[in-house]
Amino acid sequence: MDPRATTGARGEALVADHLIGLGYVILARNARVGRLEIDLIALRADVLVFCEVRTRTSDRLMDPIASLDRQKAQRVRRAAAAWLREHPQGTRQLRFDAASVLLGEGEPKLTYYEHAF
Repeated sequence: MDPRATTGARGEALVADHLIGLGYVILARNARVGRLEIDLIALRADVLVFCEVRTRTSDRLMDPIASLDRQKAQRVRRAAAAWLREHPQGTRQLRFDAASVLLGEGEPKLTYYEHAF
């Protein structure tokens, strides 16, 4: 596995553990819908969350969340719509969250943003 993929997988695992700790059930990780991908899909009660995870090993150039631009958010929304067509969930509240994970020296730093886009 290449280093970027390993970094991304570590960040996604940390965010999944964070959501599980908050009482969410992880429905999918790296859900592929055609050429689009959703990092995490989680459910708690009647709230279905689509979460984009941005992980970096350094914030020298920018905070990981700064790499989440409008185009990426639109791709996640399109992927979520396609995923919902394939996996009907009935009437649920939908939420688009994002997480920033910094894997530098010491403990990882996770910042979670509800309703990010």
